Amino acid sequence: MYNFVVKSRVNDYSVSFIDSTYETLKAEIKIGDYIIIDNNIIKLYPNIFDKILTETKFIAINATEPQKSYEGIIPIIRQLIETGFKKNNRLIAIGGGITQDVTAFISSILYRGVPWIFFPTTLLAQGDSCIGSKTSINFGDFKNQVGGFYPPSSIYIDLNFLDTLKEMDLKSGLGEMCHYFIVSSEEDFRWYKKEYPKALREKEILTQMISRSLAIKKSYIEIDEYDQKERQVFNYGHSFGHAIESLTQYRIPHGIAVSYGMDMANYISVKLGFIHKEIRQEIKELLEQIWAGTSLTDISLEKFKSALSKDKKNVGNELRLILNKGYGKIFKEALQMDEKFTLWMDEYFTNVLK
Repeated sequence: MYNFVVKSRVNDYSVSFIDSTYETLKAEIKIGDYIIIDNNIIKLYPNIFDKILTETKFIAINATEPQKSYEGIIPIIRQLIETGFKKNNRLIAIGGGITQDVTAFISSILYRGVPWIFFPTTLLAQGDSCIGSKTSINFGDFKNQVGGFYPPSSIYIDLNFLDTLKEMDLKSGLGEMCHYFIVSSEEDFRWYKKEYPKALREKEILTQMISRSLAIKKSYIEIDEYDQKERQVFNYGHSFGHAIESLTQYRIPHGIAVSYGMDMANYISVKLGFIHKEIRQEIKELLEQIWAGTSLTDISLEKFKSALSKDKKNVGNELRLILNKGYGKIFKEALQMDEKFTLWMDEYFTNVLK
């Protein structure tokens, strides 16, 4: 019902919603394939993986930010080469966004490109990052600074993996997905806001949200796969969000950081006269539900400005922020981090975060 194909300049790829990872994986694996899997997934789902991993070559990784770096991927590439992995073999990623990034990046550079398949196990990956072709690894303390575009050949979404996620991880996924609904239209956002509480409890509602989130993203990436123009609106909330992630050493999960980031973008949009404060408040009512239970009081304005200045989307001394002119009217704006911008952010840190 929800299955679809994404068109890509590299290779078109299918997205399939499945009920049994075990059966799908058994049917998919070929001789010579290599599984790259999150250690936590092995521990959580022995009934799926104990038998499969005794019959298939695999590399288990700790899905942490240090793993997603040049230093972190060197042992993986070495093991693949030394144990006979060939260009015609495939990598199969099983895990969340970090496992995806590690596998996609290695697939894109090993032997100048090998095919890969993805079984996303987090809501963040299922509802967002699994499509779009982006590969990213970190460089030192700087998040997602190195990468390219290299899609999998197939994606298999099994919502049963979400049963073991903590509520904070579900909220993180929903926070990331939220920006697609604001980018899309007022109708999409109002539906999302209304159904958000149910999505935390009802799998069918969550499936609908994932499907719609991916459909919105698909409509943009098929016209701007390499993130040169139209697709850049999906950075809404992300410049601020990435700064929050790095300054909290990832204590604040990605989608929740992006939720704060969207409100910051809306706050600046109000100050610039792009939207009325009522629109910001309507969106903030939902975002507050997502970030409830977290705090940013340990972040200083000066450190935040420094982190924001290092965002990879900046050009020269200009911030390239994604701001809001209304539902379905998200756009890119160049701003100087001048005295006026600093004053607005100081107001935000003083009045909203404290």
